[in-house]
Amino acid sequence: MRIYGNLLKKLFYTYQNNNLARVSSAISGGYHINRRLLVTTPVAKTDVEMVDITFVRSDGSKIATKGKIGDNLLDVVVNNNVDLDGFGACEGTLACSTCHVIFKQKDFDIIKEKLTDEELDMLDMAFGLCDTSRLGCQVCLTKELAGVEVKVPEGVNDARSS
Repeated sequence: MRIYGNLLKKLFYTYQNNNLARVSSAISGGYHINRRLLVTTPVAKTDVEMVDITFVRSDGSKIATKGKIGDNLLDVVVNNNVDLDGFGACEGTLACSTCHVIFKQKDFDIIKEKLTDEELDMLDMAFGLCDTSRLGCQVCLTKELAGVEVKVPEGVNDARSS
């Protein structure tokens, strides 16, 4: 019991930068052990990779923007305030087909996320469906999709109202 009492007496706390607590405890024989506690300071992420993407309206006008790798196309539209009427009405819940986009075949082939049955069901109700159609909420940006152009059909068919 005496050893534990001495250790408890020698235990002390010191606070350093950003309120990180260091517990320093003295161990018999002159050895010291330091352990960090409460390391919860968030670190700012500065290495976010961005890729260029261009949305092509039905009239041929183009909207060039950037998106974070890992974001889906709906996120890119919302985060960059891209003006596409009615795009993403269900906010990415796979309940409508308003984020329908059309890829060139070469770009369609490199999309990592494969079509699911749920996406196919929604695409069946999309306006202007073609072989390279996808829902923007289901396609995430990758380095391979850098510089991609996606066509936005001229009409929007909201599957929730069908």
